[in-house]
Amino acid sequence: MDAFFYVVPGLIMAVALFGAYLVVRRWLRMRGAWRSGLTAEGRCLRVYATAHGGGDTRVRTSLRHVYEFRARDGRVIRFEEEGGPGTTLEGDIVTVHYSDGPQVVATARPGRGGYGCTACAVIAMAGVVVLVCAVFMVAVTAMS
Repeated sequence: MDAFFYVVPGLIMAVALFGAYLVVRRWLRMRGAWRSGLTAEGRCLRVYATAHGGGDTRVRTSLRHVYEFRARDGRVIRFEEEGGPGTTLEGDIVTVHYSDGPQVVATARPGRGGYGCTACAVIAMAGVVVLVCAVFMVAVTAMS
């Protein structure tokens, strides 16, 4: 029965750390696209909204854009991005920042601070979750 008090907090810690890893990886990829210095003229092909939730929970909608641009090596790259500006409509021309290579990472979102701030907030939250779980596990050990 004591193992239960170690396994559950351990799993919670693992999920929190994995979530932080995913957010930091995404932030580093976007930072690489911004810092590469490569830009291209892209076109917004499609704009749509997705809804999450419903029923007894609140509904959260997010705007998604599908962009296409030609990289400097001639490849046509199409990518989808969540959270772009609501003023960008189908057919609009946008500036795309991208990193070159076999796995192209691109963004058309204006500004650079959003991903970094999100990554810092998620790291802080994951740290608090890990700390609370560790303190709980130590308290269980001390009570045994």
